[in-house]
Amino acid sequence: MAGQSPALRVGKAEEAERLWALRTRCVRELCSTAYPPEVIAPWAASPPPAQYAGLIARGGCLVAEDGAGQLLGYGILDTAGNEIDALFVDPDCGGRGIGQVLMQALQAMADPARPLLLSASLNAVPFYQRCGFRALREESYPHPSGIPLASVRMQRP
Repeated sequence: MAGQSPALRVGKAEEAERLWALRTRCVRELCSTAYPPEVIAPWAASPPPAQYAGLIARGGCLVAEDGAGQLLGYGILDTAGNEIDALFVDPDCGGRGIGQVLMQALQAMADPARPLLLSASLNAVPFYQRCGFRALREESYPHPSGIPLASVRMQRP
């Protein structure tokens, strides 16, 4: 993929399992730099929320692939809340600009009349800051697995 932008397309609800698997891999491999094992284990083991496929089906999911159709990353914009719900890049593909391409496309889909929001995992805060987001507050997200997940609420004006 050197020198090429990934191909972006709208994600489909039937891809939810494939996308969740990439999310789980990212939690295990990337988030472990900022969270202890007792947080990573239940976080990574959690199933997708019931509304996950529906969120994808509403058209706010973008999938990044290479020319061979290999999944490189994905992002989800919850248009109702003007909020980035997810942005994950394959850990083997980091540093290639895939996250930036996804973020720019998600921002273009967002409502420009409202602030764009997200809750960032601790390891992702620097990436989002480079994308123009500013920290609003630290928070503890009550993850469905039962663990409190430290995160940073962020906004891009």
